[in-house]
Amino acid sequence: MAQLTLPVNPARDHFQGFADAPVTLVEYGDYECPHCGRAHPIVRAVQQAMGDQLRFVFRNFPLSEMHPHANHAAQASESAAAQGVFWEMHHALFTHQSDLSDNGIKTLATQVGVDPEKTISEILMGKHEPKVKEDFLSGVRSGVNGTPTFFINGVRFDDSWDEETLLKALQKAAEGE
Repeated sequence: MAQLTLPVNPARDHFQGFADAPVTLVEYGDYECPHCGRAHPIVRAVQQAMGDQLRFVFRNFPLSEMHPHANHAAQASESAAAQGVFWEMHHALFTHQSDLSDNGIKTLATQVGVDPEKTISEILMGKHEPKVKEDFLSGVRSGVNGTPTFFINGVRFDDSWDEETLLKALQKAAEGE
């Protein structure tokens, strides 16, 4: 059973929910991955269903060889985080997966209220590359080899991530099973 090697840390990780929620769901994802795009509304639905029983953490795992825009999209999310709107950019990137070119990212940056020129400049300079790389390497060390990969309370979830199955697993974890 694969374990999360880099523990969740509110000082470094992007999370929604309470830091002391009984269940933590970590997703290693790629903004250009169609599977992650399908998982995005499922994650939102289980967050809604679990309420304050769940803390959700997203970590970048860009599969750049298959998805040429994935790394820039991950860096765009980190640039948005530095400007205070990670989750808005996170959602925008997943809902506009069809255009994650730098021009598409500029458009999304404007839509979520961050400086598009600053965002692109930071991407081209690689300002947020160390954070993206740290996320990626923590995933590799934790046995992630595709996206999306989920961990529930530090243990890799290898079952189907359809809404019903994922929600049942989260509910069981909340009950201490």
